[in-house]
Amino acid sequence: MYIKNTNLLGPVLKTLITCLSLLIFFHANAADYDVVIANGRVIDPETNFDEITNVGVRGGAISRISKQPMKGNHTIDAQGLVVAPGFIDVHSHSPTLLGQHLNLLDGVTTQLDLEAGSFPVSFYGEHFRGGAQLNYGSSVGHFAVRMKVMEGVDMPYIFAGSKVLSMASATWVKKATRAQIEQMRVLLNKGLDEGGLGIGVLLDYMTTAVSDEELRMLFEVAADRQVPLTVHVRRGYTGDPAGLMEVIELAKKTKAPVFICHITHNAMGRIGDWLAMIDQANRAGANITTETLSYAAGGTSISADVFRRRDWQSMFDISYEDVQWVATGEWLTKATWEKYSIEQPSGMINHHYVKEPWLETALQWPRMMVSTDALPALDISVATNPNIAGTFSRMLGHYVRDRQLMPLTEGLAKLSLYQAQWMEQAAPLFKKKGRIQKGADADIVIFDPDTIAANATYGDPYQKPTGIIHVLVGGRHVVQNSTRLEGMYPGRKLLGRSN
Repeated sequence: MYIKNTNLLGPVLKTLITCLSLLIFFHANAADYDVVIANGRVIDPETNFDEITNVGVRGGAISRISKQPMKGNHTIDAQGLVVAPGFIDVHSHSPTLLGQHLNLLDGVTTQLDLEAGSFPVSFYGEHFRGGAQLNYGSSVGHFAVRMKVMEGVDMPYIFAGSKVLSMASATWVKKATRAQIEQMRVLLNKGLDEGGLGIGVLLDYMTTAVSDEELRMLFEVAADRQVPLTVHVRRGYTGDPAGLMEVIELAKKTKAPVFICHITHNAMGRIGDWLAMIDQANRAGANITTETLSYAAGGTSISADVFRRRDWQSMFDISYEDVQWVATGEWLTKATWEKYSIEQPSGMINHHYVKEPWLETALQWPRMMVSTDALPALDISVATNPNIAGTFSRMLGHYVRDRQLMPLTEGLAKLSLYQAQWMEQAAPLFKKKGRIQKGADADIVIFDPDTIAANATYGDPYQKPTGIIHVLVGGRHVVQNSTRLEGMYPGRKLLGRSN
């Protein structure tokens, strides 16, 4: 630069020096991270890392974990709190705005329906079309494929718009022909090609309809594609393991990865025997895992096969007075049961039969996962079950802290890591979930281990938990000071590896 008038040299140099100083100042004070979580007890269940440290988040991922101070555009003071992977619910039936709200307050950052599933999978998450605050996805729903083949009916999910699934049609009682089974095979593969996270099979709801040949076909597809087959096994009387043995044998023969739904609610007092059978099968080369709930009652439709066509009172060792009508919380009688089953066959019930020792036995199985099995929550004026609002806080507060069934790190693994590791078979993206590690997705829950507790109960299911303070999805704050934030939509639809 040439300055002819030397009298201007001083002011120009002064201006240049000022600008340079400002640049140096702003660079020195610029935030290195989008979010910094400071001074929290950071727990990674995969590596057993458990230290008071800082976490830096940039671009939706964990960028740094260090005891050194960090500068962030936004800093969360996590002193006295646990910083853990966001919880992954692999068994939810509530991909709704209300369901999302309640899940987030319970620390859930990924919500999946792998039991019922959907078809086409592109339909799943219709309530999140305008933006989601948590991650979501589904398996390919065998029931929806079967309904399309058997009846020519498109029912992509258990509810679609104002339409609610009915379990009284041919799909649920009629056996398929060989040609129809092959049609199902084609559609299941199509669903996997479109990103379905495995295959969901409501086998117990169509227990007399699905033949050995059709069930074998389902295992063959899962084995060929090496994706999880999530099965609600055919239920027997008071823990009869015949339904479990059926799928174990197919898992061993086909090598399909198999996930057994809510094992405690099926095995009942024989939970130890069921888990031992799975262990034995896995030692013989099978790939089987399972889940339990943290609430004791079972929740389903009053028109489910088990209630319409079987002696449910003997099966569960309960009667009408042990059953609640979900929408109102009222305890039923024989008269009200018969009334609702005729007038509202799609209505939901909670049947109370699971014992606390059964749950505790299940929870201590080494690779047990915890899920909600949440019923659809559409409107706060209509009750659902409390699982949707308190499953994960109840696990950490009641079973980990109060009952001391396991160390905190193991409890967190049952809420996040094991789910992520299992789902890697369906989608590699899960390798970045369920962990607090450099490069992992910044799906994070921050909670107070001393106060965390569920407040949701049967009949009063929408009470948010205590002790879950902050939740981040994709590095963005969606729950702050135990309050869900509006206007943040970092969630995304999760698709399988074929998509």
